[in-house]
Amino acid sequence: MGDRIPVRDNGDDCNLGEDWRKSSYSMSNGHCVETARLAGNGIGVRDSLAPGPTLRFEPGAWAAFLTELRTSPSS
Repeated sequence: MGDRIPVRDNGDDCNLGEDWRKSSYSMSNGHCVETARLAGNGIGVRDSLAPGPTLRFEPGAWAAFLTELRTSPSS
């Protein structure tokens, strides 16, 4: 990927009532990622099997990340 996108561990921003969604690309082998909208308009990303620390993306950074994933050739 091109420029680095700043993220930070924001477990404190997470609310237990957040609507976490598992990626449709998650496998049944336990390698799962969940996302949720966080307070303050951020996007949270966490490991579904160990939902402790959460990475927080700002909306623009998240959109750029998704665009890069969609347009990058598969390895």
